[in-house]
Amino acid sequence: MRKVYRGKDIEVSFDLDLCVHVAECLRGDPKVFKLDRRPWILTDEGQADGVAEVVMRCPSGALLFRRLDGGPQESHAGTTVTPIRNGPLHVIGTIQVRRDDGTVETLPRATLCRCGHSNHMPFCDNQHIKVGFQAPGMPFKIHLSPVRPREDEPISKSADPRGNGL
Repeated sequence: MRKVYRGKDIEVSFDLDLCVHVAECLRGDPKVFKLDRRPWILTDEGQADGVAEVVMRCPSGALLFRRLDGGPQESHAGTTVTPIRNGPLHVIGTIQVRRDDGTVETLPRATLCRCGHSNHMPFCDNQHIKVGFQAPGMPFKIHLSPVRPREDEPISKSADPRGNGL
C-alpha cells in the first residue's frame, strides 16, 4: 500500500512492499529521507529537483514522485529490462504490473522477481539473497554519494553521509 508525503513543491509516495532496501534515498538526501523520525520523508527539507533525482535512483519503484511546482515529471523513452547478476530484473520505462490481487499499477521503474521465491510477486523482495539464487546479469550500480545541489558544485566532505571525500 502506497503512503503519500506531500510537500509544497513535490509529493513523494512510498510502497514498502516494493522496497528492496538498497537505501538510495537515505544516501541521496538524508535531510529528506530519514528512518529515525516520523514522518520519515519530509519533502520540504530539500529542493524539488534534488528530491526528484533521489526518487529516480530508487530501482524498485517503491518511491515515486509527482511535481506540484510545474517541474518535469518522470518519463522514459521506451522500456529497458536489465537482468541483475544473481538478482532481479530491473525494468525502467512505463510499465503496467498486475499484482496478485488483480490490481494493475503503472510504474516508471520496478525490480521484478527472477528467482521465483518472492513473497510479493511479481516484485523482488530480496528472497534471491536468502535462497542463494545465481544467474548471469549486470552488476547493480549503487549511488554512494548524495545528490549534488547544482551540476557545477562539488559535494563537500561534510555533505557526504559516509564522511568520505569523493
